[in-house]
Amino acid sequence: MATMRILTAAGLFLAFCALGLLTMAISTDYWYETDARRHRERCKKYASKRIDPGYIYISNQNLPLRMHPNGNGVERTKTTEGALLRVRRESLAPAAGIESRCSRRFNSTVTGLWRKCHREGFDLENEDLIFKGLIQRCTPVKYYYSSASIPRDLPINITKTIRQDEWHALHLQRMTAGFIGMAVSIILFGWMVGLLGCCKENELMQYVAGLLFLMGGTCCIISLCTCVAGINFQLSRYPRYVYGLPEDIGHGYGWSMFSAWGGLGLTLLAGFLCTLAPSLHTPQASSGSSGGGGGGGGTLTHKHRQENGIV
Repeated sequence: MATMRILTAAGLFLAFCALGLLTMAISTDYWYETDARRHRERCKKYASKRIDPGYIYISNQNLPLRMHPNGNGVERTKTTEGALLRVRRESLAPAAGIESRCSRRFNSTVTGLWRKCHREGFDLENEDLIFKGLIQRCTPVKYYYSSASIPRDLPINITKTIRQDEWHALHLQRMTAGFIGMAVSIILFGWMVGLLGCCKENELMQYVAGLLFLMGGTCCIISLCTCVAGINFQLSRYPRYVYGLPEDIGHGYGWSMFSAWGGLGLTLLAGFLCTLAPSLHTPQASSGSSGGGGGGGGTLTHKHRQENGIV
């Protein structure tokens, strides 16, 4: 009996801690983080280079450039000219790639279930604009379809693909928020049932509480896996030059995501303990004692059962 109470109390305590971690994860914005400081510094260095006609910038990784040994200008063939043009295009490709990447503005942001915010202290220009009130630090995450997020002046087939991807990404976002809300509600209800069962020493209520914790953990698993799938889908969307991230931008999961995973682990452990506790209780045999004056010996009383209407 004491072991059952200890396991039930431990399960309820872990479920309470899981509720705290999940509530913290839902109410904070550090699910996914990006760090664009290195990318912005690289673009600033590229923009600060001289662009007048008298200055020619050649990247170090393209040096040295050597001419072909049969270097008579008269004896050059079309294949040689084609090779030289190919070498020239390859030498200009890195600079063109940097210029195309720097044409888009990437910010250091944190994203949660409800908001997307600029990271404080990562970009002085954005901090100045936020201080002046020209831009907002946080913008709400939309859970409804809006055609304003689709880029303009694109071919019709790319526009259709982007529209379909928008609906798919929106579906993943809704699943993430919906299932983690269901998980918190089920775990809270299970905690209340388990507390009542512990106070009344009702084994069935404790077992039901354990099943509710396992059900809430299942909803939490679906929510977190959907969140990871949604982030990976956003990074792999087509066209890549619109939705992809350059290689020099750091990105990853934040502490809110790890808080949610910790709440998931505690929930499953609490469900295991609460379902295990009632099985450790062995029911005692009830014996009826007939009160004799000095003997004190108990005799078992068996009740007659009714068979075919005859007692």
